[in-house]
Amino acid sequence: MLDRLLEARVERYLFRGRVVTILGARRVGKTTLVKKILDKYAAHKRTRYLNCDLQSIQTGLATLEAESLKAFIGEYDLVVLDEAQNIPEAGRMLKILADTYPEMQIIATGSSSFDLLNRTGEALTGRVYPFYLYPICLQEIVGNGGYSVLEPRLENLLRFGLYPSILDLPEEEARFELQELVSNYLYKDVLMYLGVKRSTLVSNLLRLLALQVGNEVSYPELGAQLGIDRKTVISYIDVLEQSFVVHTLSGFSRNLRKEVAKTQKIYFYDVGVRNALLQAFAPLALRTDVGALWENFCINERIKRAQYAGQSANRYFWRTYDKKEIDYLEEQDGILTGFEFKWNPNRQTKAPQEFIETYPGSSVEQVDRGNYWRFLL
Repeated sequence: MLDRLLEARVERYLFRGRVVTILGARRVGKTTLVKKILDKYAAHKRTRYLNCDLQSIQTGLATLEAESLKAFIGEYDLVVLDEAQNIPEAGRMLKILADTYPEMQIIATGSSSFDLLNRTGEALTGRVYPFYLYPICLQEIVGNGGYSVLEPRLENLLRFGLYPSILDLPEEEARFELQELVSNYLYKDVLMYLGVKRSTLVSNLLRLLALQVGNEVSYPELGAQLGIDRKTVISYIDVLEQSFVVHTLSGFSRNLRKEVAKTQKIYFYDVGVRNALLQAFAPLALRTDVGALWENFCINERIKRAQYAGQSANRYFWRTYDKKEIDYLEEQDGILTGFEFKWNPNRQTKAPQEFIETYPGSSVEQVDRGNYWRFLL
């Protein structure tokens, strides 16, 4: 079992009088992580695990009365509420526990952010330490070793992704597991929110997004292809983003009229999921989408790297109307760092002079098959 980088960060924030939330897509390892934390503390703390997928747990935690909640949970020091988005009015319930029993540490996990944080953000303000768990990251695979452990696995990671249960499976099993994930788990929270009748529409939208990875997305065009309006497309993508299926990048613009700012690129949190949606598992040498796949993969790993290190950065892409572009930008403390992603190290790119001159102090790096470890580990 791989050690997860988030574990040590979460432990630093326990028993400070606030709820700890761990959010992330289903099957990324949240339950494994919290159970490992519980095991660590079991020798000297009273611990309890509650699975909020169970109706009996949902019913017991549905009350908004402090004494009833404590009576249901019991006298424990450390309590995990797993998949807490299933609890009615989860935010208010967590607020009551945090305010009334600050000595009892609650860890609440969730596979969707709209129930745990967005709808209840005001209620939990100042009472929560939020964390995000992603599929396995490259740093977790490498551990204390060198990146040589990645080299023989890199192509498989691009084909089948980094979900814990899929990592290093034989090809046939990996394809089967990914298909099960996409069919039975990935949309569960999305369809609970949007309605099961929209499952075909959601699947079709995701396939269209999978085909457009690395390109700017037109909401009106997606709507026309799906037979829905632009606002509905935006609302669906918003729910998919809050359920950790996809994430978006906006265009960066500050000084030039010709900079494109009002468009989006959309990426998948896991490239294996993206490939499963398209049933595209061919070896990289036979594919025409390696560039887009590599771009999605590298951006994911940059996000994981920053989150687990506790670093915050604004993220964008940059393009002008006359087609000068940078795949990915990070803005930190007012400094812009750009990245161009090329699978083939022989395809050298040059930073657009217009960008360098417009934003003094900025830099642009190429991330390719030959140097990826410098930027992703």
